[in-house]
Amino acid sequence: MNKYFHFTLGPVQGFVAQARRTRDFWAGSFILSWLSAVAMRAVIAQNGEIISPKPNENFFAWLEGKGTELKPRQGKIPNRFTAKINDDFEPDKIEQSVQKAWYELADLVWQDLDKAIAYKTALSKTAEIWNRQVDHFWEISWALTEDNEEFDLLDRRKNLRNHFAPDEFGVKCTVMEGWQELSGTSCPNKKELRKFWQPIQAEFKRDLAKNEDGVYENLCAIAFIKRRFADCFKKLGAIKPIEMPDGWKLKGWDFKIGVPSVSFMAAIPWLKKVIATEDISQLKNLVSLANELGGGNQDVSIQCIKKALETKNLVETLQTSDGDVFFENELNNKNKYPQNKADKMREEVLQKIAIKPSPFYAILLMDGDSLGSKMGDVTNRTDISAALHAFTNEVSDKVEDNNGFLIYAGGDDVLAILPVPHALQCAADIRQIYQEAFQDKDDDVKNSTISAAIEFVHTHTPLTTMLKDAHNLLDDVAKDGCGRNAVAVRVWKRGGKALEWAMPWEIALDKNQFIVEKLVVQFQNDDFSSKFLYKIREHFDLLNPSQEKEDETLVRIPTVEYLNLSMDERFKQLDFLETEQQPFTRKDSCTLLATDYINSELIKKLSIADAEDKIAPLLEQCWQIKRIVPDNDTTDKGIEKIGFLPQTKADAVLLIRFLAKEGMKCD
Repeated sequence: MNKYFHFTLGPVQGFVAQARRTRDFWAGSFILSWLSAVAMRAVIAQNGEIISPKPNENFFAWLEGKGTELKPRQGKIPNRFTAKINDDFEPDKIEQSVQKAWYELADLVWQDLDKAIAYKTALSKTAEIWNRQVDHFWEISWALTEDNEEFDLLDRRKNLRNHFAPDEFGVKCTVMEGWQELSGTSCPNKKELRKFWQPIQAEFKRDLAKNEDGVYENLCAIAFIKRRFADCFKKLGAIKPIEMPDGWKLKGWDFKIGVPSVSFMAAIPWLKKVIATEDISQLKNLVSLANELGGGNQDVSIQCIKKALETKNLVETLQTSDGDVFFENELNNKNKYPQNKADKMREEVLQKIAIKPSPFYAILLMDGDSLGSKMGDVTNRTDISAALHAFTNEVSDKVEDNNGFLIYAGGDDVLAILPVPHALQCAADIRQIYQEAFQDKDDDVKNSTISAAIEFVHTHTPLTTMLKDAHNLLDDVAKDGCGRNAVAVRVWKRGGKALEWAMPWEIALDKNQFIVEKLVVQFQNDDFSSKFLYKIREHFDLLNPSQEKEDETLVRIPTVEYLNLSMDERFKQLDFLETEQQPFTRKDSCTLLATDYINSELIKKLSIADAEDKIAPLLEQCWQIKRIVPDNDTTDKGIEKIGFLPQTKADAVLLIRFLAKEGMKCD
C-alpha cells in the first residue's frame, strides 16, 4: 500500500520578511528554499517520489555540486511538499538532513564571526546565544498518511504545536524582532554595544552598517547568518563534500550576484537616462566614484543598465548595488561614506546632471487564487504541479525583462522589487504566463487565476513594514476586497499612505497593458496640467451620493457581457444606480469632467465628444468594481459577474499623477 509524506518548513514570515535590506530579504528566501530542497533530496535518497511541487532538477543537481546549467540565484523551491514513500521510509532522517545542512552553513558563518570578535571576554556568552538561536529556530512539521486525499493533514498537524522558541533576554536584534543580539549586553548600553560590534563592522563593512549617529546594527545569530550567507555558501563542502544522513553529499556554490538596494532600484530609470545622455568622461567619473563609495565588488545584473553601458562602449562596469551614492542627501552620512569622496561625487558628478533620481521603487507580490482548494482534489495535483513548474521557470525572465530583481518565485508565489515605471507591466506579464501555464490543463484547473499587490514605496520607508503591508494589500484588498483575480496598488510617501487602488484584471488591462499607464501617456502627450487631475477629487465629492450603498446592493453584470460593451453602453448599464442622493448619472459625470478638461488652460480646444472619449476610460478606473464569483451568487449559477458600488474614488487619478511624476521610462 502506498504511503504519503507531507512536509513543511517555517517560520516563513519570521525568517524572510524580517529584513532591513533587500539582501536580507533575498538571503532569507533563498535559504528557506535551499533547506526545502535538501528535504526533498533526502526523500529521494530514500526512494521517495516528490508528487507536488514538480522537482527542480537543476537545483537538485547543484545541491551535490553536479550542476551544469545556470547556478540557482533565487529561491524557487516552496517550503511545503508532498511525496509518495515506501514502507521502510524514515521521516526522522528528513528532519536530520535539514538540520545538518543548516548547522553546516551556520558553522561557516560562525568561524568568520569568531575571528572578527575582538571583545574576547564576551565570546562564551556570544557562543551560548548563537547556539541557542541556531538550534531552536526552525519549525519542521511532517505527517504520514495512507490516504492521498488527506491534503489538509499538515494544517491539522501544525495545530498541534510542539515547537516553542527559547526565551530571549537582553538587547534585541535590530533586524529580527524579539531575538537577542549577539554581544549579550543585558540592557541598552551604547558603549558596550559599540565595543563588541565595531571590530565586526570593520571586518564586514558591506554586511553591517551604522547610522548617521554612529550606532551599529546589533544582530542576532539568524540575522547575521542572512547577512554573511552569500559569502559563506560557496565554502559549503568545498574542501570535502558533506555526508548527509542518507548517503548523498551536499555542496554549496558561488554567488556572483549583487542584490540591489531599494535606493539602487529607485535610481535605475534616472541612471539609464544619465548613461544615455552624458559624455564618456563624465560617465567614467560617475561609475568609478560609485564603485568606490558603494564598495563595488558585485555583479549588478539590471538589464537596461547593462545595455546602456554597452551602447556607450564603456570599459568600466558598474559594480555597486548601493543606490544611495546617486542621491546627494544620502552622501552626507559621514559614518557610511568618506566625505572627501562623497563631496567629489556630489560636486563633480551629481550637481552637473540636470535631472535627479526619484526616491521611489516598487515591491511586487503575487499569489495564486484558491489553488489550495483545487489541490485538495487528487486528480488535479499532477496538472497543477506541472503548470506551476512551467510558471516558475519563466518568472525570472519576465522580472529581468522589466529591469527588476526577483527575490522569490516558488509554486504560485512571486516576490520582486522593480523600478517604478516597470512594476505594473511586470505584474501583467507574470499574470499572462500564469494563465498560459494552465491553458492546456483540465477544466477544473484551466481557469486558475493569480492576484497581485504592488507597493510604490519611498526609499526611507522601513522595508519590513512594507513587506508586511504588501501581504495585507494582497490578501485583504486584491483577494477579499476585490474578489480575487485582481490587482491592488498602494503608494507610500514619507508622510504615509497616499493612495490605494484595486481593480479586477479585465477592467485594469487592455491587451496586457494597464489602462492607467496608457492614460499617463495620453495626458502627457496633451501637455496635460496636473491641476485637473488634482481637482477631480473635488468633483467626485459633488458627483458621489451622500451615502455609500452596502455590498448587498451592488449592481451585478456578467463579466463577459460587460467587457463586450462599448464605453457608452457601459455607462447606460449603470444609469440606474441613481438615487435621490445621486443626481448625476455616470454619463453626466463624464460630460461634466470632459467640460472641465476642455477648459484646462493647457489643453487645445476639443469637442465634447472627443473630450469624453479621453475622460471615459479614466472615470471607469475610478469606479469601485468587485468580482462576484459564482459560488457567492444566488442566481445564474456558474456565471461570473462584476459588481459596481455607487461611490467613485479618485485613487486611480492620483496613481496616474504619481506615475507621470515619478515614472521615467527606462526601456
